[in-house]
Amino acid sequence: MVYVGMDHGTTGISFAIMNDTEVLDVFKISREDSKAGRVSAIEELSKRTDLDDIELMIITYAMGDGINKILPIEKVENRGILSIGGAGKVTGGGTSVYSEIENADLPVLMIPGIHKDCEWLDPLFRAAYSHHASPEKISIVYNAYLETNWENMIVADISSNSVDLLVEDGIIKGAIDACCGAMGVVHGPLDLEMIRDIDEGKRTANECFSHAGAVKIANIDDKVAFMKDDLLNNYRNGDEKAKLAIDTMIMPVDFELELNKYLKNKYPCKIISSESGAIGAAQIARDIAHGKREIMGIKVDLE
Repeated sequence: MVYVGMDHGTTGISFAIMNDTEVLDVFKISREDSKAGRVSAIEELSKRTDLDDIELMIITYAMGDGINKILPIEKVENRGILSIGGAGKVTGGGTSVYSEIENADLPVLMIPGIHKDCEWLDPLFRAAYSHHASPEKISIVYNAYLETNWENMIVADISSNSVDLLVEDGIIKGAIDACCGAMGVVHGPLDLEMIRDIDEGKRTANECFSHAGAVKIANIDDKVAFMKDDLLNNYRNGDEKAKLAIDTMIMPVDFELELNKYLKNKYPCKIISSESGAIGAAQIARDIAHGKREIMGIKVDLE
C-alpha cells in the first residue's frame, strides 16, 4: 500500500508517493499544463503507482478557509474555501486537478487552512488575522516536525508566498502570511504606495499583493511559475537588483548562516526539503491511515 500527498502550490501542483518508511517519488504539474488539459494529474499518478494501491491521499486547495478539520473530500463543500477572491494569482490549474481527484474514486482527505475559525490557534492570532496560512503550510510544518522532533519552533516557508508559523508543544498556534508582512518571491505586504494606488483605482488590492514580493525589487515581470527561477538566475549572474531583492527577503543562498547572524547561533536551525509540502501531506496520510486522529492540534473527522 502507498500514501499520496498533494501540495497545491503557487507555481504548480506537487505530488509525493510513499510507503510506510520512505518517499518513493515526487513529481510536479504546472498549473498552465493542467488548465489547458495537456497533463492529467491522475494519469501522471497512475504512471508511478497502481491507483488501487493508494490506501489514503491527502490534498490541499487554495486558502482552505471553509473548513477547520481534516475531512473526507466528499464532505467538503465549495472545495473547502469561502471565496477565491484575494488569493493571489488565479490560473484555474489547481481547480482542474481538484476536479480530477474528486472524480477518481480514491480515498481522499482534505487539510484545512489556518484561519480565525480554527479553535486550536492562540486567541491572539485568531483575533488579529482572518487568514493565517493555506493548507499546504500544515503539511510543511508536519514534515518539519517529523524531521526535527522539535515540539517548539518557528517554521518559515519562504517561496512565492512566505508564511511564518508558530508551533508550541507540537500544536500550530498561529501564522503570519505575506500580506501581513512576510515578503515572498511573488507576494508581499501592501505598503503605503500600494494602498494609495488601490484608493486611486490604479490597481486592485489583489494585483498589488501579487506584485509586492521580491520580484517588485528585482523588476521581474513573468508568469508566476517562472518568477522564482528568474530571480535566482539573475542573482547568480550578479544582477544587483536581484541581490537586493533576495537580501531584502532575507533568503540568501546559505540561509542558515545568514539567519544565525540574527540569532547569534543561540538557536538551532534546519533547512528542510523544498518538496516538504507534498511529502508532509503524504506523511499525514500515512499516519492517519495508521490511526492518528489529530495532526498538530487539528482534528481528523472521518465520520
